[in-house]
Amino acid sequence: MKLRLAASVALALGIALGGSGCAMVTYQATTEKYDASDGLSANVGPLDVRNALVVSDDGVDGNLIFTVVNTSADDAELAIQFEGDSGRTTSTLDVPGNSTVVLGGEEEPILLEGIGTIPGSLLPVYFQTGDSAGEQLTLPVLDGGLPEYSAFVP
Repeated sequence: MKLRLAASVALALGIALGGSGCAMVTYQATTEKYDASDGLSANVGPLDVRNALVVSDDGVDGNLIFTVVNTSADDAELAIQFEGDSGRTTSTLDVPGNSTVVLGGEEEPILLEGIGTIPGSLLPVYFQTGDSAGEQLTLPVLDGGLPEYSAFVP
């Protein structure tokens, strides 16, 4: 009787370890944050910039499209800066408190003139709000070849 009980316990333990053993020692990739789309993301103070990218067919002018989420109750102003053919250019975007603004969705994209960056290249763009430290993202410049971006070509 004791032998049967010991064998049953050993079998149950073997099945439990065999069925879950890999999960105990294997790296879990789902715990890593990553950008699941074509653009890049950053957290700038209370503002979360998501899926930022530039669309341009000729590399002269480009439309900046992204989503920004204001996680605070206070209104915030997002400064967007890039170095183009005519020098440093800064644009601003007002983001109401506890809201989401989608440029290229509900709002028009921001036109970046004179980017001097051909599609397939990267364009450094700096995002900053209030007194918080800003973040520079090296954004991909895409053309209108994909249907989801063709409407955003300037």
